[in-house]
Amino acid sequence: MTRNLKMGTALAALVAATSIQSAPVALAQDEAAKQEQLGAIPAACRNRGRGGNGLDEIVVTGTRIAGAVRAEAPTQAVPPPPPPPPPASMDRTAMLAAPQERNMLGYAPLPVGPRVGQVDRERYEHAELNTVHATVDDPVSTFSIDVDTASYAVVRDYLNDCTLPPQDAVRVEEMVNYFDYDYALPDSLDEPFATRVQVTPNPWNAQTQLMHVSVQGYEMVAEERPRSNLVFLIDVSGSMTSPDKLPLAVQAMHLLVDELDPDDTVAIVVYAGAAGAVLEPTRARDSRQIHEALDRLQAGGSTAGGAGLALAYDLAERNFDADAVNRVMLLTDGDFNVGVTQDERLEDFVARKRSSGIYLSVMGFGRGNYNDQMMQTIAQAGNGTAAYIDSRSEARRMLVEESSSALFPIANDVKIQVEFNPARIAEYRLIGYETRMLERADFNNDAVDAGEVGSGHAVTAIYEIAAPGSEGALLEPLRYGAAPPAPGDISSEYGLLRVRYKQPGEDESRLIEQPITTADAVADFAAADSETRFSIEVAGFAQMLRGDPYIREGYGYDEILDQASEALGPDEYGHRDEFLELVRIARYAANADGQKVN
Repeated sequence: MTRNLKMGTALAALVAATSIQSAPVALAQDEAAKQEQLGAIPAACRNRGRGGNGLDEIVVTGTRIAGAVRAEAPTQAVPPPPPPPPPASMDRTAMLAAPQERNMLGYAPLPVGPRVGQVDRERYEHAELNTVHATVDDPVSTFSIDVDTASYAVVRDYLNDCTLPPQDAVRVEEMVNYFDYDYALPDSLDEPFATRVQVTPNPWNAQTQLMHVSVQGYEMVAEERPRSNLVFLIDVSGSMTSPDKLPLAVQAMHLLVDELDPDDTVAIVVYAGAAGAVLEPTRARDSRQIHEALDRLQAGGSTAGGAGLALAYDLAERNFDADAVNRVMLLTDGDFNVGVTQDERLEDFVARKRSSGIYLSVMGFGRGNYNDQMMQTIAQAGNGTAAYIDSRSEARRMLVEESSSALFPIANDVKIQVEFNPARIAEYRLIGYETRMLERADFNNDAVDAGEVGSGHAVTAIYEIAAPGSEGALLEPLRYGAAPPAPGDISSEYGLLRVRYKQPGEDESRLIEQPITTADAVADFAAADSETRFSIEVAGFAQMLRGDPYIREGYGYDEILDQASEALGPDEYGHRDEFLELVRIARYAANADGQKVN
């Protein structure tokens, strides 16, 4: 009995020890199986959480920042210097604040409000997807161009946290137009656009085709560029405290100032609970004064963004130069909470200022309370462009690599219209541009506002089209609505592309027309040029992120990776290679969340 008890005890101990030793092996096997199921874990997802990828981290040194890899121990920030007294040249009549609120300009630091980011208060406008149109009923598609890039940077910021972005944050046209494409350039500013169309098979639906429309803007040489007359309007409210907001905004402006010509001018307006001018127009040759004024900025207080806009436009109008590009550059997270805060009233104010000849650039910063909806609203209303700065490298891309596009407009109120031939195209849908759609009559109405294009900018638009009788057609054919046969001389045409634009400073638009024919079609997707193929895969990626219902089974992140990798083309700054990594992250995050991957 005793012997059996001892043997049983020993056997139990042996089993327990074996189980303990095998547990780590089993866990490792489970983890390996899970990783095999999800695919290779992208670097951004190995240390999940904001900034976990260790790329382009922001280290605060006063208000200056630099790219660096995050250290194991937190970096001790150097406290900012105390604010100086107001400059003697300050136009005190321009200050909109009550005397007790003027401490934001240097008298005493305002109390910093609650830190943002604890509650997600981000705002993205919901726009219904463009629908499929029957050509016989609605043969004309009209929209305003869009050269904004904010959506791509917002999407990247989320994915670098190994987090899928909100679907409303994904705008296909901004994802596609983020990249530079090697489209043929026009010869001169007299006709500032070169157009090209290619019709290709559709990688996400074998039953339809894609009509790829590219409009390439003229790229000014240095001798053709006018002087820049800039007003930096910088949000220094309490919501801008975090390193990825005001410190990054200041560093972005440092980069831009270093790119300006000596005769360009810069003025600086700031706003928190009040608004005030902290630097009167100063020549870029005196860049030290501009840099020092930027370095003095500190965050604190509420956000009177409407007052800031009013003061910035007032300063720009008082110092308007008819021979220069006059531009207000707004840098903010969009968290306006004092004074005029409604998007509609801000839109009305900015729209009224369009006629002044002053352009608007809007740059968004930070997460947690980023108001993308407001940024888009005022940018579209004010002859403006909207960007999102999520890193120092993005600031460099926009303000150094592409400073000419960001500063120098070559055309205003640019509209695109495509008339489809019902004999060749039964149905079509425009992929993206949901917030830029226009009525057919708007195309010829020069009073209707549209988008602006900067030097060297390219605009890409993609239609999904279905031929008559195609299995890819989604609309039930009408019993009594058959399309009439096309006249013989246009039977080879898919449609007609029209581009309408105004030269800067002119009120009357000009027209470019180009027939789209069978000569523009390729039978094999691989036969299309690499620029067309890459931009199409970016559009496919954006539709995957939005969960669009038009993506057929069998197409997903793996196919995007394969096709985009084969179409990378020249990639001087590595932006396309970065796109491939974002696709890998999205595939991993979508699979982990149980969403469609392929």
